[in-house]
This record gives sequence, structure tokens and C-alpha cells, in this order.
Amino acid sequence: MNNLNLTDLLIPSIILVILFYGLVHKLNIFDSFIEGASQGLKTTADILPALICLMTCIGMFKASGGIDMLSELFSPITEFFGFPKECTSLIFVRPLSGSGALAVYSDIIAQYGPDSFIGRVASTVMGSSETTFYTLAVYFGAVKIKNTRHALPSALAADMTAWIAAGAAVRLLL
Repeated sequence: MNNLNLTDLLIPSIILVILFYGLVHKLNIFDSFIEGASQGLKTTADILPALICLMTCIGMFKASGGIDMLSELFSPITEFFGFPKECTSLIFVRPLSGSGALAVYSDIIAQYGPDSFIGRVASTVMGSSETTFYTLAVYFGAVKIKNTRHALPSALAADMTAWIAAGAAVRLLL
């Protein structure tokens, strides 16, 4: 018999707390659930076109070799900051696609190992940067904001800072 962990009880406990709250406050739990699910589907329908466009553009960019071209073009600059050339493609995929970045990251780890400088920098980048374009498309699309104003440049500046800091931090801590 397996030992019961706290994490095994977490979801059932949350469900019981919600049911208990609904009973105490005399709420129709089923109707509330259906209403929330309906709103969730409406939100999904609202942001789906932006997601389809984003995923199509990312696929085209990767298939065309644009990421490889950008990596080669910018690798002298990233190496100047102590960022390994082998991780340069990761910094161009990460703001676009989490799954694409995970694929690039997996290739880096398979080729160089998780304990190498390159593997550690890649791991730090994955943990300290965001899928900026995806996040903006989903969250801004959900609330119907069309003009991102300063959000995109600010988010990309934060990503760039994370990449530079990743190389520096790993170099310092090795």
C-alpha cells in the first residue's frame, strides 16, 4: 500500500471546501459551475484567433530557418555578454513558444548535459524568462486590449535582462 501524502489530499480537499462553502451559503453549486464553465468557453473563443495566428507565425518562423539565422547573426553579441553561442537559439524561441523552447532546451541538455555550463545557462533561461508573445496574446486577447503600448518593449527588455543575467549568474556560481 502506498503512503498517503499531503499532495494526494490537496485536490479532494479543495473540492470538499468548495462544496461545504456552497452548502453553508445555500448556493446552487451545479449552476455556479455551469456558469463558470460557460464563461471559460467564451473566453477561450475570444482568444482562440490570436493563438492560432501566433502559433502559425511561430511555425513559419521556425520552418523558414529564421531562428537559426538570427542565432548566427546575434551570437557574437551574446558571446560578448558571456552567453554561450549554443544557447542563442533558445533566447529567440523562448519569447515565442514554450513548447518550442522546451524542444530546443531538451536538445541542448541532450547534447551538452545538465551539469555543463551550457546546460546550466539553458536551464536558467528557461526558469527566468517568459513566453512573452504568447502571454501578451492570451491575456491581452482575453480582456480585448489591442494596443499593447509599452507592454511588449518592457517584456522583451525583461527577457533580455534575464538572458544576460543567466550567463553572468551561472558563470559566477560555477
